[in-house]
Amino acid sequence: MSALFAPLRLRGIELPNRAWVSPMCMYACEDHDGVVGDWHVMHYGQYALGGAGLILTEATAVLPEGRVTPQDAGIWSDAQAAAWRRVTESVHLTGGRIGVQLAHAGRKGGKYRGLPGDEFVARSVPLDAGGWVTTGATDAPFGHYDPPRPATAEYLAVLPAAFAAAARRADAAGFDVIELHGAHGYLLHELLSPVTNTREDEWGRDAEGRERLLLEVVDAVRAAWPEEKPLLLRVSSSDVTPAGRTPDDTAELAARLLRRGVDLVDCSAGGLVAGAEYAPGPGYQVAPAALVRAAGVPVAAVGEITSSHQAETIVATGQADAVMIGRAMLRDPYWARHAAIELGAPVPQQPQYHRAYRRDGAVAR
Repeated sequence: MSALFAPLRLRGIELPNRAWVSPMCMYACEDHDGVVGDWHVMHYGQYALGGAGLILTEATAVLPEGRVTPQDAGIWSDAQAAAWRRVTESVHLTGGRIGVQLAHAGRKGGKYRGLPGDEFVARSVPLDAGGWVTTGATDAPFGHYDPPRPATAEYLAVLPAAFAAAARRADAAGFDVIELHGAHGYLLHELLSPVTNTREDEWGRDAEGRERLLLEVVDAVRAAWPEEKPLLLRVSSSDVTPAGRTPDDTAELAARLLRRGVDLVDCSAGGLVAGAEYAPGPGYQVAPAALVRAAGVPVAAVGEITSSHQAETIVATGQADAVMIGRAMLRDPYWARHAAIELGAPVPQQPQYHRAYRRDGAVAR
């Protein structure tokens, strides 16, 4: 029996396997209104046909100023939620499961998307071209982006309600799972880290103050989200910068978040400050995930996980409960089906595709 293709139950949701689509920004809402369309229906539906155990969306903003780019998806309005329902229905039609990643980009918002052919990269969009003044922990900018407006205490106090409202819309839209984006230097992470949160008020000053926004958002979303549906949290397990948070810090916090209703922690890394040096390589973020899991917290691992046997080893050896596949899924939306064949596991099938496989699940020649 393949460990990668064993089911995983989180609350009332049973996921058929542990090969999941990692959240990846798509920058495809061309009207700058945060409303997803036909492109998104096709994009996410293909992974359900491909047999992924869980599909996580791109970062989806809970407020207009929480977008990473003007082309980001949103869920701060009922119209956006109605558009997302088309996506969830397409995934459910073929038996898939889908989660939405709720996000506020903080000081890293309002930038050019930097797709091939775009003129600008790694800089803020001017106000007269559709950009906005971003909101950060302080007025310190990220890299070459424009300086943000420091978040007022009043703004931070009402932000958990914005996440909770987004969670209720996510339920109405038919999502099975929510993942909160607490990584990569976005606002929840920016407030959490001592490197970027140098505030001297109740939202900073000490570890309790820095954790406050994340904990209040978790509590608000868990209260608004149905009890039977899982809540995930993406974290940067390491800030990858001197004086930043470490995997040990993350493991300790994750254990407390588990008691507050977070069901699984999705362990990424970095993104907090510009110019931080990484040493990427196959599975380079698995070790921090394994440390968090050792604290008794279910985790997903991410980071250059590309082959079926690599993913199988990560799950089978107890380093993670699931793996997030990003670029490899973009290249091959049927990655999960192909991995099952390589591992000799039952192939997740659509009845209409039966002629492609033999009775034992192998490819029919």
